[in-house]
Amino acid sequence: MDKTKGNILWIDNAVDEPLASPYMKSELKPYIRFLEYQGYDVTLSESNVEGIELLRENTFHVILFCCDVLTDTGAQLSHIRSVNAHIPIILLTNAGGQEILAQASLYGVDDVLIMPTNPRQMVSSLTFTLEKLWMRETYTPQVYVENFNKQQTSEHIQYNMDNHFHENDWQAWIDTYIHIVEWEMKFDGLSNLDELKAIHAREKHEANAAFSNYVQNTYKSWIDGENSPTLSVDVFYKYVIPQIQIGKSVLFVVMDCMRLDHWLKIEPILYNDFNITKHYYYSILPTTTHYARNAIFSGLFPRDLAERHPNLYAEPDEEQTSINRFEKELMYLQLDRHGIVLKPTPHYFKIFDARGENQYLQWLTDAPRISLAAVVVDFLDMLTHLRSEVDLFQQLVPNEEAFRLLVQTWFRYSRIYEMLRLAAERGITIILTSDHGSVLCQNATKISSRNELSSGLRVKEGIDVSFETETGMLIDNPKAYQLPYDASDKNYILAKEDYYFVYERQFNSYKEIFQNSFQHGGVSLEEMILPCVILEPK
Repeated sequence: MDKTKGNILWIDNAVDEPLASPYMKSELKPYIRFLEYQGYDVTLSESNVEGIELLRENTFHVILFCCDVLTDTGAQLSHIRSVNAHIPIILLTNAGGQEILAQASLYGVDDVLIMPTNPRQMVSSLTFTLEKLWMRETYTPQVYVENFNKQQTSEHIQYNMDNHFHENDWQAWIDTYIHIVEWEMKFDGLSNLDELKAIHAREKHEANAAFSNYVQNTYKSWIDGENSPTLSVDVFYKYVIPQIQIGKSVLFVVMDCMRLDHWLKIEPILYNDFNITKHYYYSILPTTTHYARNAIFSGLFPRDLAERHPNLYAEPDEEQTSINRFEKELMYLQLDRHGIVLKPTPHYFKIFDARGENQYLQWLTDAPRISLAAVVVDFLDMLTHLRSEVDLFQQLVPNEEAFRLLVQTWFRYSRIYEMLRLAAERGITIILTSDHGSVLCQNATKISSRNELSSGLRVKEGIDVSFETETGMLIDNPKAYQLPYDASDKNYILAKEDYYFVYERQFNSYKEIFQNSFQHGGVSLEEMILPCVILEPK
């Protein structure tokens, strides 16, 4: 493509057809001359056989494939794809209609133009088809800079200018995080934007630093119910119960450790089956499964849960096989608390592996009627932990872009997707959410205590704890934060931004192990701002 904008193979099957449109016979020369004038090199083939031979023997950048109603379009497109599976194809036809469009979709046609067409429209289609990746890489930086400047002067949070927060900033932080994630996904797949990605990473880091300070200053007021966003304790009551109350069958799906960017990669897969309504909420602190998911199913903050139902509350310890093993009972108690009686009895299931997926899919197939079914999917949380522990997974998921792509690929071919489609076929409304996210930890920070602390890398529980105050959020009054407390004056220390706690005496060895690992439990945009979506079958 050094001397021309591109080498075009024009295959015109209509030249020898006695009933072919005149545009398919005699009106080609003006188009060809115009394309050549625009800088393209055009090779004309008057049959599919000749075109295939030319395609085998020469290098072309795009095919203009001309067909009409008498042409076996599908067979010929299939023949082209057997020779070159990836070459862009623009279909030129005077037929139109659903059948032509279906064939175009089946064989990966990049555009369909109805003939006759304006030559400039043809050039526009060619330019976009041949240069769209180059255009993305060329214009993305320009648009990013323009957008960044607008953000700096807009009403969004000026997180790099001051630390003065306002009571309703929680919504602005949701908007800011969505903005950050959407740009990250625009960068995915672009290889020549390393400098721009680095700039965006710095912007995200600054946002996370300010967000952590914001949460540290305002979270207690949320607990007190002052201008609070939707929190974990509100999710079931706000999004699940209203659907039940109007008589819908509901499937409540909690994807353990699903981040907002993961959802945005999954969302397009569901477009064909569902009408999607998106909401966002904040995980409670600490952002661990033990606290956050129990809060979703119980509708209670951890302290209330521990005091009201001590038999259903379990503190983490080495002998405890599952600190979330009472989720079904907690859900029943929440329904009862709101005076909701359902028939048939609500169903609860937790999926750990492929066997569990198959069992649940079979249950969903056979169940005669469903009032409320809740299912917890552990795959993403397990993947997050495995990445920290197994070298192979670190190679498989070297960065956040790879993590997003892996999540999308897994979901597309998973039984979970089959489960959602089956629910859609049965007319079941689905509420899909997460309990917490995870953050890519890139900065180790020292922590020490003369007493034993809990084992988390992003959250520590204990007494007499020393740490670098700018890297963590200290909760020395657990009662005020609706967290369990006892006579030992236990404190909670939550890592902020992308820090993780390492004991001072083991700093270098553990830093090497956990650097660039995905962890949760602390305070960050990725861990706290989560999607809750309502999927209505189409």
